[in-house]
Amino acid sequence: MTGWLKREAARWLSSGDAALVSPYVSQTSSRQTSSRREVTERLRASSRPAWRVLDLGCGTGTSHDLLAAAASLESWVGLDIADSPEVRLRTRQDLAFVAFDGVRIPLATGAFDLVYSHQVFEHVRHPQALLREAARVLAPQGMFVGSTSQLEPFHSRSYWNYTAYGFAELLKEAGFREIEILPGIDGLTLTTRRVFSFVKLARPFDFFVERDSPLNLAIELTGRLLGLGARTRALLKLVFAGQFVFVARK
Repeated sequence: MTGWLKREAARWLSSGDAALVSPYVSQTSSRQTSSRREVTERLRASSRPAWRVLDLGCGTGTSHDLLAAAASLESWVGLDIADSPEVRLRTRQDLAFVAFDGVRIPLATGAFDLVYSHQVFEHVRHPQALLREAARVLAPQGMFVGSTSQLEPFHSRSYWNYTAYGFAELLKEAGFREIEILPGIDGLTLTTRRVFSFVKLARPFDFFVERDSPLNLAIELTGRLLGLGARTRALLKLVFAGQFVFVARK
């Protein structure tokens, strides 16, 4: 059985699908992450004295406090459409919020060091145009960090589910470079969470958004047992990912 699994893993790695995604996947880490975890860790590791941040699809504005706890913020601007379920829940009056049409960002070119976008692009009607705008408002060497859906049930007016390869290609076409894709919560757990949401029992599954979800944990343990490298384990997790994280530079 172990030998068969190793052969199947090797066969898949040599296939076209794995080769397409592999350039965007780390050789050293297979960990499950989230956009919140990834952006805060990268801010803490940076030597930049202060950050100019745009939260693209900010909703209620919760990212401000998350990012401010990780690094000094020179500025924070929350951007969203005027009418969304998340915006309607917004109560904060102490932050800078800007409304836009979902495509054209009404802010200056090169005005930000970081564009952050947590689970937004599955809801964007014209993603390629908006990605070009995100690149425009970033300063040279600026960082774009976020997450989006791959195998996630329909929710909150979502338009799309992306593949890791497809979204990386969209980022590349929009002018981004040094693109990295990391696995998030697995699709099976995310779907189960949605099923339980109909009977108001989804909250226990929130634990797995920020910590290893069951299928990801099974892939990690089995992969290590078979001697599969970190990139292979990450690639396998991305096949079944409900959400994935992206990091790119301008």
